[in-house]
Amino acid sequence: MTNRSPLDDPQTAAQAWARYRRLMRLMFGMTMGVVILAMALLYKEMGLVSVHFYIAIALGISAAMLLMSALMGLVFLSSSSGHDSAIDDTPED
Repeated sequence: MTNRSPLDDPQTAAQAWARYRRLMRLMFGMTMGVVILAMALLYKEMGLVSVHFYIAIALGISAAMLLMSALMGLVFLSSSSGHDSAIDDTPED
């Protein structure tokens, strides 16, 4: 059985999603910084290898970091909004 979630309230949900979007904007900026730093270090160390190498590295780093931050952001959203507390997980016996 589930109780009413705090995210059912439109005002609470709007605040929680605004915080999530703010976190994702911050993580996007940090991801771009890491990608630029990685590209500079790779270019300094290896020189111009292939443009495809640099594209693959940039996409790999970006995808990994943004996916991890999106999933962790959803965990934080669920936990901080009280959505996790709405689940009644007690055994029946």
